[in-house]
Amino acid sequence: MPLTPQLIPDRRRRSRAGRLTDEQIRRDGTFEMEERTVPGPPGAPAITLLICRPTTASGPVPVIYHTHGGGMVAGSHRSTELTGELDRAQELNLAVVGVEYRLAPEHPDPAPVEDCYTGLCWLAEHAADEGFDPQRIVLSGNSAGGALAAGLALLTRDRSGPRPAGQLLQFPMLDDRCGTFSAGQMERVGLWDGLSNQAGWQALLGDRCGTPDVSCYAAPARATETSGLAPAFIEVGSVEALRDDGIGYAARIWQAGGEAELHVWSGAFHSFDEWVPDAVVSRAAHQARVAWLQRILAR
Repeated sequence: MPLTPQLIPDRRRRSRAGRLTDEQIRRDGTFEMEERTVPGPPGAPAITLLICRPTTASGPVPVIYHTHGGGMVAGSHRSTELTGELDRAQELNLAVVGVEYRLAPEHPDPAPVEDCYTGLCWLAEHAADEGFDPQRIVLSGNSAGGALAAGLALLTRDRSGPRPAGQLLQFPMLDDRCGTFSAGQMERVGLWDGLSNQAGWQALLGDRCGTPDVSCYAAPARATETSGLAPAFIEVGSVEALRDDGIGYAARIWQAGGEAELHVWSGAFHSFDEWVPDAVVSRAAHQARVAWLQRILAR
């Protein structure tokens, strides 16, 4: 069913039920993990970071900074999409740090992206102490997490904050105006369709949704300047409401002289690899992400 305000409690219950356990995250000793409470944004509560270190690492390791999905209204740093981040980290011997940001509608924009930015700044500042390489932090997120990762890339550029090595944007929510062809074409198809996308943005932005009074850090498609960004990996399914947003954002990065690798997975729906991880297209998507990470982190 499409997301509605009435269904937010149900989505949160489902998210809690699917949280990964400590044992699932440690993967038989592949990772050591801890949850660290760090100061939040000025005047805001502290935030929690889930820190997953590869146990076989020697020397500073690169980090995937994970911003979880959930339509801005649900999910956590232990949600099921963390499985994909850990898969990639295990294959490439990377660390993963997930941030637990405040959720809408109780905490509207800019609370989520500011929490994520504060966590990123803490990570970069303390990277050496944690055994991480501060020059090789990759922003990564799925759906709402993709929106936050893209917003972070813009925000840290404009604040002269930590310079990420890349941004891995999986099926990202990018535009609160929801006016593309694909948004209408896939308005009522289930999963994260056009109506769900509208509900998520409405929860985050309230009466500002769709008006000129929306920051690009909340809705990255609003950015008037897309130069100077970290290299991007952008992927969408060909039959999802967010398809045209992702394609358009990649094109704007190219037009500004930036670097973006775009994948449109034929016949695939939103976040398909979480639902059918063993499908041929899901395995191909995993391999593409891993190959991109290898190239980015080898620079």
